[in-house]
Amino acid sequence: MLITASKRHGVTAFSIAVLWFFAAFAMACWPAHAAERTIYLTFDDGPLDGTGNILDVLEAENVPATMFMVGLHAKSSPQSMALVARAKSMPLVTVGNHSYSHAYNRYRKFYADTEAVVADMVRANAVLGLAAPTHARLPGRNVFRLPNISTNDLSIDRIEIGIEQPDYEFVAATGFWLYGWDHEWVHDGTGKPVQSVTRLVSEIDHMFSGKLRFVSPNKLILLMHDEMFQETFDGTANLTALIHGLRQRGYRFGHIPDYDPLN
Repeated sequence: MLITASKRHGVTAFSIAVLWFFAAFAMACWPAHAAERTIYLTFDDGPLDGTGNILDVLEAENVPATMFMVGLHAKSSPQSMALVARAKSMPLVTVGNHSYSHAYNRYRKFYADTEAVVADMVRANAVLGLAAPTHARLPGRNVFRLPNISTNDLSIDRIEIGIEQPDYEFVAATGFWLYGWDHEWVHDGTGKPVQSVTRLVSEIDHMFSGKLRFVSPNKLILLMHDEMFQETFDGTANLTALIHGLRQRGYRFGHIPDYDPLN
């Protein structure tokens, strides 16, 4: 009996040692220094169906986010303007400019007229009640123009970049800080999310662990769209699950006014 008990105790001690080893190994392989890595939640195109759900979740979870809003959508109804006002009243929510017209989704035509692009952005500021310097995102373009960094959208060809670059420069010079994004939670055109929450979190882990180049090291700006968070698509549950999933993986959430590409 003594020998049996001793063996049983030895196996238990060995198992614990093995568990500790694998726990330490897992921590070493965790999305490297996840606690030092920051996710910036950004939402485009509101106010739309889904915007209220986003604000509900952000308030409940107490996380910062940026709502890049469209002037034409905001002035479409008193209810839409009320959503703008609600977002602006929330301390952790930054309301940004996403143009007045969203280029009417005709991007090449829109960016062919620099003065019209600037006027469109200024008009959105007036509708949304924003003042320079304004946090903004251009419609349909992944462009950064910040005090410490300038990048163009690599998804369009060089000829088009050459045509559009004056637009970016003049908009920035007019008092807009332009933000693109590092990764997107894609939707299918109707608003239905393409990736599951689990898949999206895995993609984010992979991007960090693969040491992919971000605009700013250890900072990931995530693009989403308000229409993804309608009740039709379980929007409240999905956004809550995303926030919980990222927290469980050790990521922190950042406030876009604190986004500094050099730190």
